[in-house]
Amino acid sequence: MTSIPSFAKINLGLRIGARRPDGFHELRTVYQTLALHDRIAVDVQPGSGIEIRCADPRVPRDETNTCYKIADRVMKAAGIGGKVVIEIEKHLPVQGGMGAASSNAVVTLLALERALRIQLSQAEKLRIAAEVGSDLPLFLVGGTVLGLGRGEQVYALPDLPALHLVVVTPPVGVATPKAFARWDELVSQEPAEERQLTGLRFARTINRSSESVLDWLAEYVQQAEIGPAAGVPAGGGDRAETPLLDLVRTGIENDFERVVFPEYPELREVRELLQREGAKWASLSGSGSTLYGVFASADEASTAAERMRAAGYAAVATTSLTRREYWSAMGTAPP
Repeated sequence: MTSIPSFAKINLGLRIGARRPDGFHELRTVYQTLALHDRIAVDVQPGSGIEIRCADPRVPRDETNTCYKIADRVMKAAGIGGKVVIEIEKHLPVQGGMGAASSNAVVTLLALERALRIQLSQAEKLRIAAEVGSDLPLFLVGGTVLGLGRGEQVYALPDLPALHLVVVTPPVGVATPKAFARWDELVSQEPAEERQLTGLRFARTINRSSESVLDWLAEYVQQAEIGPAAGVPAGGGDRAETPLLDLVRTGIENDFERVVFPEYPELREVRELLQREGAKWASLSGSGSTLYGVFASADEASTAAERMRAAGYAAVATTSLTRREYWSAMGTAPP
């Protein structure tokens, strides 16, 4: 079987815009891939159909699984028959806001390419990934990635150097559709003036409370032109901007915290604990329930994780992955 690591991501800020006619929301986020990972093994055998194997009972084994969906599309795109067997070695949280299911699906695509000895174009892979889910295309880029549209329009940003993090996975799962529904309800209840301000926040996405972490990140950012990932339209002309500008527009803050924390106050408590442990910045990842804290050094992150584990929290120290590190770990060159 072809076995490949399936890496996690966090969101360095997430702004939610208006609901679109297709039911999705306009988003602006900066994705960052991490060293934490599942492992996916794929085999193509005589026969037909798709079989999902996983020891974690929370992982679906039918056509609702993202790995199943993408395998079905790849086999049809390749015009090849056979039975696809997908084994998922699960370490990342389910419904944790770390993109685990999306990463698993993209790695299934890459493993199928190897197993079938085919090579789809980057544009075709991005198209298939975007059909399956909004978070999938980022895992075809890796490193530090700007996400627009519903998150599927991805742009490779110049990589931030290693970020030292503590990732905490509380024993609750937050379903993304429900989080969006709560967001819509919250916005609908706001006075017209506040709704207008919410729209302006998305358009400008500059949050004064985030300036300190923006200044801290600015130390690591160099000016460079940003080009769209292959096959993804820029949707706005030339993007010769700095990563810092995109981080400013993102605002660093995660809008989902406004609806997730009131329902799950224990998640807010974890963020506050990360800050007390010395995190320069702590936030919910995606729609949750995973939270992360960014620390000044690997030693500080390791010490904080040890203290949090001793207090009963599922905390682990990790680092970010650059684009080169991401693709090297999967045994291939960046696209």
